[in-house]
Amino acid sequence: MSETPVTELAPSRRFATALAGKAPARAAKSAISVATLGGVTALILLVVIGTVLDQTVLIPPLAASAALVFAAPALPLAQPRSVIGGQLVSALVGFASLAVGGDSYWTAAVAGGLSIGAMALIRAPHSPAAATAVIVVLTQPPTLLFLLLLLLATLVLVGVGIIAGRSGKTARYPAYWW
Repeated sequence: MSETPVTELAPSRRFATALAGKAPARAAKSAISVATLGGVTALILLVVIGTVLDQTVLIPPLAASAALVFAAPALPLAQPRSVIGGQLVSALVGFASLAVGGDSYWTAAVAGGLSIGAMALIRAPHSPAAATAVIVVLTQPPTLLFLLLLLLATLVLVGVGIIAGRSGKTARYPAYWW
């Protein structure tokens, strides 16, 4: 069976063929199920903790962190060092930026950018954490309470990630600890 050269295909078919060749293969349904269940479980746990403590624990960057931990558990960005360390150092950068520049969008933008460098310096890159620095500047949460809740939340994400990673359906998590 011979393949039709891509150049002989209709333009729309050429476009579809070109795109199809670039995407990674779909994960197994069992892996998708474990990732989905793990993400839902971890994020609901954050809501439960927040409800019990009467505090906001689920913030948007943590949903993005969950996406990395559960859907891409082998990536360096998903490892405990990066999830926990990246989130905490970015929050600290946010608080430092807030202290120096005040609560403006300009300061939030600078904090998000500076957090990228701070995470690189401590070797804990975690892209969702840059948004945590922005949130700190824009919402001005109480420092110690926010840091403690953030630590708790990241430990929950990592803990549920460990359980999901032991299912045998996904990559083992974590690939490394620290």
